[in-house]
Amino acid sequence: MQKDREGSAGPVSSPSARVRHRRQRTSEVAESPRANGTHLLVDDRNKYKSMRTRIWSSVWMIGGFILILYMGHLYIWAMIVVIQIVMAKELFNLLRTTHEERDLPGFRLLNWHFFFTAMVYVYGRFLSRQLVNSVSSDKFLSQIFSNLIKYHMLTCYFMYIAGFVWFILTLKSKMYKYQFGQYAWTHMILFVVFAQSSFTVGNIFEGIFWFLLPASLIVINDIAAYFFGFFFGRTPLIKLSPKKTWEGFIGASVTTIISAFLLANLLGRFQWLTCPRKDLSTGWLSCDPGPMFKPKLYSFESWLPLWVMDYYFPWKEVTVLPVQKHALVFGLFASSIAPFGGFFASGFKRAFKIKDFGDSIPGHGGITDRMDCQMVMAVFAYIYYQSVVIPQQNSVENILDQILGNLSIEEQISLYKQLGEVLYRRGQGGVSYL
Repeated sequence: MQKDREGSAGPVSSPSARVRHRRQRTSEVAESPRANGTHLLVDDRNKYKSMRTRIWSSVWMIGGFILILYMGHLYIWAMIVVIQIVMAKELFNLLRTTHEERDLPGFRLLNWHFFFTAMVYVYGRFLSRQLVNSVSSDKFLSQIFSNLIKYHMLTCYFMYIAGFVWFILTLKSKMYKYQFGQYAWTHMILFVVFAQSSFTVGNIFEGIFWFLLPASLIVINDIAAYFFGFFFGRTPLIKLSPKKTWEGFIGASVTTIISAFLLANLLGRFQWLTCPRKDLSTGWLSCDPGPMFKPKLYSFESWLPLWVMDYYFPWKEVTVLPVQKHALVFGLFASSIAPFGGFFASGFKRAFKIKDFGDSIPGHGGITDRMDCQMVMAVFAYIYYQSVVIPQQNSVENILDQILGNLSIEEQISLYKQLGEVLYRRGQGGVSYL
C-alpha cells in the first residue's frame, strides 16, 4: 500500500509511466481554462493592457493601409501578395519538423514552387485584360503577352506537373508519411488561404470600392465585437472561441450593418474608388460612375404621415446611392457568416494546440489571425459582384470594354462583320453595316 501511494504521489519510475504522466499533465494544462483562454474577456484582469497593445497596433495597420490605398491599385495588389506570402510562411512552418527538413534538403523549396504556380495561374486569369491593355501600344509586346495568355492554362499545368514529378523523385524510404503529409498540407494552404484571398485582387481592379467596403466591414465587425464583448460580454457564443460572446456578436452585427449603409454612401462619391482600373498603370482615374453610384433623392412625405414628419423628422428627403442596398447585403454577410472564418481558425489552432499562427502583429498574433474572416468575405464579395452587380451595370461601354480587352484584333474584326450581317438581315434602315 505504501509503495502504491508513493507511486501515485511521488516520482514516476518506469519510462512508460513517465510518458503517461507527462501526457496527463499536458492534457490538464491544455484543458485548464486559463491556458485555453476560456475565461471571458470581460473578466480578464490584464484586459486593459492587452487593449492598449491591440489599439496601438491597429492604429499603425490602419494608417499604413490608408497610405497604400492612396497609392493605388498596383500597390494594393502588392500588399495582398505580401500578405499571402507571409500567411503561407506561417502555415508552412506550422507542420515543419526540423529533423526531417535536415534530411530532405530543398524539400521546402518545393512548397514555394507550388505557391508560385498557383500565383501565376490565379493572377493570370484575373489580370489578363489589364495586362493586354498595358502593352497594347507596343505590337511586339502585345503579341508576346497575347500568346502567353492564350497558352496560360497549359503553361500553369506543366508548371504544376514539374512540381509533381519533383515531389515523386524526392521521396525517401522511412519518410513517406512526412512527405505526403507536407504535400497534402501545401495543397490545403493553397486552396484555403491563397485561392480565397486572391479573389480580393479581382475586386480591386473592378473598382477599389468593391475591395475596400467588404474589407472595412470585417474590420468594423471585429472591432465592434471586441469592444461590446470587452464591456458587456457575459454569455459565451461558441466553444471553439471561448472569448466570443452573444453580446459582442449582436452588438457587432447591428454596428456593421449600419456602418455598411453609411460607408457605402461615403465611399461611392469618389471616382478614384469607384472607377475600374483597365490596365496596370498608376495614373489618376476618371470615369462615368454609372447608375449604381449616382445619387437619388427619396422623399419621406409619401411614406410617413404629416404629423410624424412635422414632429420627428427635421428633414423631408434624403439622398441615397443605389449601391447602398448592395452594401446592406455585404454588412449582413460580414456580421453573420464571415465570423465563421474566425471560428474555423480557432478550431484549427486548438487542433494544433497553439495560441496564434504567428507573432508578427503585437496584440493580434500573426497575419493569418487577422485574415481568417477577410478570406471568406473576399470570395463572397467577388461572387456577389459578378452574379448580381455586373448584370445591373451592363451598358454599351462595359460590353465594348470586354470586347477590346479580351478579343484579339482579328476576333474583333470578325465580330464586327458578323454583327453587321445580323443588323442587315434584321433590316435596320435597309443599310449594310459592313
